[in-house]
Amino acid sequence: MTVRRCAAALVAATAIVGGAAPAAFADGAPSPAAVPPGLYGTKDPQYDGVFRQSFAFLAQQTADVRPAAQAVAWLTGQQCADGSFMSFRADTTKACDATKLDTNATSAAIQALVALGGHDDAVKKGVAWLKSVQQDDGGWPYTPGAGGSDANSTGIVIGALAAAGEKPASVKSAKGGKSPFDALLTFALPCDDPTGGGAFAFQPDAKTQKLYANADATAAAVTGSLGKGLTATAGPTDTKGTSCEKATTPEQGAHNGAAYLARTLAATGFLKSTMPGAADQPDYSNTADAVVALAADGMADQAKKSADWLSKNAAAWAKDNGPAAYAQLVFAADATGADPKNFGGVNLVEALNATGPAPQAAPSASPSAQQKEEKKNDGINIWWIVGVGLVAGIGIGFLISGRKKNQQL
Repeated sequence: MTVRRCAAALVAATAIVGGAAPAAFADGAPSPAAVPPGLYGTKDPQYDGVFRQSFAFLAQQTADVRPAAQAVAWLTGQQCADGSFMSFRADTTKACDATKLDTNATSAAIQALVALGGHDDAVKKGVAWLKSVQQDDGGWPYTPGAGGSDANSTGIVIGALAAAGEKPASVKSAKGGKSPFDALLTFALPCDDPTGGGAFAFQPDAKTQKLYANADATAAAVTGSLGKGLTATAGPTDTKGTSCEKATTPEQGAHNGAAYLARTLAATGFLKSTMPGAADQPDYSNTADAVVALAADGMADQAKKSADWLSKNAAAWAKDNGPAAYAQLVFAADATGADPKNFGGVNLVEALNATGPAPQAAPSASPSAQQKEEKKNDGINIWWIVGVGLVAGIGIGFLISGRKKNQQL
């Protein structure tokens, strides 16, 4: 899920569970000095604190890195009483604002907590809340009650349900009995659509109800249609090429969407920015999302080509945007079999770790001097089994949310 789809800055995490965040966060404009312990990144967390923290954990998990306890405590402390998450709670001693509950942040947090392990109750509460706000069409909006379902939100919720052990196809709306996959198919453009046959729209146009191709929504819908989450890895080879056929199943919808992405990426290897008023320039965030979607669908060749492009060109973007951006590149590398610790010469995992509190140290794999001496003296062969910390990471840390952006179009 794209770095810009979550919102405006990169941060996350207070070491004090249940404690109020510094007052400087109240107006969404913290100074560097106000950033609390446990936070990933240094920018305003108002729109993406939970999201980028979750991204960070998920990315670390793919590299067997265990995040600091204070960072984990911050994320768990952000959960609302009903199981949901806001993008960011400046004061966790106050009840959550019902108008700011966020399906995307909740879904990212659920995936991160599942990966961390040991947070079953929090995960169950989060899943129960997501089910409670499912729309009649089977999908989800960014903020419940503030608009219709959209492809991005529905896609990431499917990933959360799957991570939590649910069967997304069986999660159906109370009225109408529609599943998330039913909802996603309503956003799929027909193959003969001149604006992007096979792609997915974010939502129907508010005035005309026409669907317009959206690469960001397409990447989210592809992974969602496959029942996969933010850290989706390579799927079986898709042998259909870039053909497009009428989508009547989630699998066909996923293929059509991936085929659209592959065709769009073929010329340059990257997607271009679609932000209103933005110059014609590479969109690193959406390109990383597209790489994961292509790999998940089994279009390995184009996924690798675009991952290679990212490895050569995305370092400065990631450095500027922080933890969520690094996490997205880790996801792209992991999905295509690249080494995230040497991605275009950059150790993405090390760079990500440096944006927050130092991870927990992994035990040494080597016996101590005393153990070696005991082995020598006793003549006893001792096998030392050393566990490596499990982990997680996900932080969408971000400039302006692509999701929020699409809602405003």
